[in-house]
Amino acid sequence: MNDSVLTSVLLPVALAIIMLGLGLTLTIADFTRVLRMPRAVLVALGTQILLLPAICFGLVKLFDLAPALAVGMMLLAASPGGTTANLFSHLAGGDVALNVTLTAVNSVIAVITLPIVVNLSLNHFLGDGQIGLQPAKMLQVFAIVLIPVGLGMLLRNKKPDFAHAMARPVKLGSILVLVLVIFAAIYTERANFLDYLAAVGVVAVLLNILSLAFGYAVPKLARLGERQSIACSMEIGIHNATLALTIALSPSLLNNSEMSIPVAVYGIVMFIPTAAFAFYLSRRAGTTA
Repeated sequence: MNDSVLTSVLLPVALAIIMLGLGLTLTIADFTRVLRMPRAVLVALGTQILLLPAICFGLVKLFDLAPALAVGMMLLAASPGGTTANLFSHLAGGDVALNVTLTAVNSVIAVITLPIVVNLSLNHFLGDGQIGLQPAKMLQVFAIVLIPVGLGMLLRNKKPDFAHAMARPVKLGSILVLVLVIFAAIYTERANFLDYLAAVGVVAVLLNILSLAFGYAVPKLARLGERQSIACSMEIGIHNATLALTIALSPSLLNNSEMSIPVAVYGIVMFIPTAAFAFYLSRRAGTTA
């Protein structure tokens, strides 16, 4: 599996297509919006970049996960928000424009922050001899994350009708790709999957629930509005699982199928707590309106 076409070619291409789809939905205004709502962006990014890895570290230590599974959980926690957050934010009554801005900015910042978290995790859980995400390797992540986003933004600027027409098919394709990648990761570790599920299933659910809860509570404590707090919650609670799976499985990056299992499990279980919380927030907003 490590040398297969899936992990070496199709998975990076699939991630590139997903990031191209993100770019098709973005404009320069989505980045400059940071200047109009700096407090909301700083609170959300601070929670996601600093608090969330700390929460995840506490969970993997509490549940005494195996080293590779612990690294996989930390990789997930360090991954930026996924585009699915926009959908859940819309359903929950959140500020979707803020979600778009957070996804755009965090996708750029993650090129720096993600390898820091992963390398520290590798060193802590697997020892000093582990080769992590060195600068040369992160250039690959940069290429398959930021270049497609930039290309998508260029297409939207030059060919707005084409970008609008392609946005929905690419989004649906992204969901299909994520499902296929998750099942591919599970198939790779099929002999041990039930054991892994028992080990990381509760941790994945708890990470999702705590991400949603802190993603909502911290902005509230920072006196952000209800719609902005909902947007932050969805952005922090939903991660770019395809990016995390690509980094875990790619032969030129971590090349470890065991590390992909927490991400795959999370990609399956996170929809139920997220949907339930989005429904609760939408009903709560309706009763307080």
